Amino acid sequence: MNAPLPKAGDLVQVTRAASVQFQKPIMFRVIRVLEDWTAKTYYGWAWLDGYELDAKGDAVKRRSIFIRPAGLVIQRRTAPVRPRRPRSNVQA
Repeated sequence: MNAPLPKAGDLVQVTRAASVQFQKPIMFRVIRVLEDWTAKTYYGWAWLDGYELDAKGDAVKRRSIFIRPAGLVIQRRTAPVRPRRPRSNVQA
């Protein structure tokens, strides 16, 4: 079974378990999963678009990375978006 993919806004730690290119772990803020790229790659792997963060949490570099979602360490999930209730235009 595949690990769930992160969503836009999620903060993940990318380690060697996600890809051998990450000898030194990085913090990564996900912008999006590159669905078109992911669909054309190896089973169990995905392309993520996002920002590499420094120790203070500031974005230092925009990157597209090729990873195994099962190797990501989720630091913080984006809060689920609740649908808004429509506003009533009725004046009392």
